[in-house]
Amino acid sequence: MLPAYISHPDCVKHEMGPMHPESPDRIGAIHDMLLIKGLLDCMQTCEAPLATEQQLAQAHSIPYIHSIASMSPTEGYVRVDPDTMMNRYTYQAALRAAGAAVLATDLVIAGKASTAFCNVRPPGHHAEYAAAGGFCFFNNVAVGIRHALNVHGLARVALVDFDVHHGNGSEDIFHADERVLMCSIFEDNIYPFSGNQPRGKNMVNVALPSRSGGEAFRAAVTDKWLPALEAFKPEMIFISAGFDGHREDDMGNLGLVEADYAWVTQRIVEVARYHAKGRVVSCLEGGYELSPLARGVAAHVKVLIGVDR
Repeated sequence: MLPAYISHPDCVKHEMGPMHPESPDRIGAIHDMLLIKGLLDCMQTCEAPLATEQQLAQAHSIPYIHSIASMSPTEGYVRVDPDTMMNRYTYQAALRAAGAAVLATDLVIAGKASTAFCNVRPPGHHAEYAAAGGFCFFNNVAVGIRHALNVHGLARVALVDFDVHHGNGSEDIFHADERVLMCSIFEDNIYPFSGNQPRGKNMVNVALPSRSGGEAFRAAVTDKWLPALEAFKPEMIFISAGFDGHREDDMGNLGLVEADYAWVTQRIVEVARYHAKGRVVSCLEGGYELSPLARGVAAHVKVLIGVDR
């Protein structure tokens, strides 16, 4: 039973202009690094399907889903918010990104994959129940989590988010859903300027000051995340895996390095092994400098799939 690597060529076709940080090159940089490191040899490669409207509607309103579809341009760009645009391929790519999370959920729960990593874009954790933003259109992990809960019948699912930005979309979707525990660590006082006041008792939000570094990050995981996860006893864990907290990424300023991403992944895997039959699905979120992004993902995936190389 090999871990799953899920992606699709459509995820490269979505782009928001040559100078936009959320670049199509992110997919290739990650793929090439995993290939060079020999990690893809240890995984089964799967193509992401298109998420259905019914699957999207587990996390988003039907009018919102229809509005995103109707905004898709035939040429050029359509601006959704100051930082987020659609081209003619965006809607298809967004369906693939959400569909990847659904497929990953199915594979892991069915025992056909031990864990899964979704190398997809556009990212998702800023997409709210009825609003796009922050480069995100559909909330990929949220679609996967609701699929695990509503279709597969799980009772408790955890979402851990270590992107440098607060996952306001995920909190919007899950703050009133007691079946979900969301644990997030993010840099304070940057986009989307939220998270300091959790919207629900199932939210474990830790806002770290700029330049906190790996020691503070690890302490927050140890002191805040792990006790909450232990008490919750998740049956499955999803990861919003953002690598823009890396010290070489200008999008944030937390000062993390590859070893920090490997360490937090190891903690998550340990919880999953103890409570969740090892079931973990990870979906790519942020990370915009290609070299640290690729290195961070490789460190994360290496631990996620249990490879010592």
